[in-house]
Amino acid sequence: MNRQKNNQEVIVSGIHLELTPSLKTFVQEKAERLFRHEESISRIRVELECDPKQAVAQRFTAKGHLQIQGPDCNVSVSSDECHKAIAMLIDKLDRMLERRARMMKSKRSHQRAADLEAALPEGY
Repeated sequence: MNRQKNNQEVIVSGIHLELTPSLKTFVQEKAERLFRHEESISRIRVELECDPKQAVAQRFTAKGHLQIQGPDCNVSVSSDECHKAIAMLIDKLDRMLERRARMMKSKRSHQRAADLEAALPEGY
């Protein structure tokens, strides 16, 4: 829907839910936080779903899909209010990106077995 700088985009779709302009802008404002943390995100797809047959506490479901370098991130959150579900979804995606960044840093700092064997002198 909204094409941002550096070819990053946010796609918002509704399933059994009328998407209002306020919902779209709310998702885009919240998603800006993810783009600030991680520059390699190429696309964020958010699906908002309302299921009246579900219990009241799980009526609204927000699903997020991050297309990023490496494996994509997929998250789903349910709540009783649509705006609360969106906020929880973005928080969860943010934590996932932070964990992913920590894992990438720790993998860079650890030596691999092949590196250790190359560092040993020939007599060992």
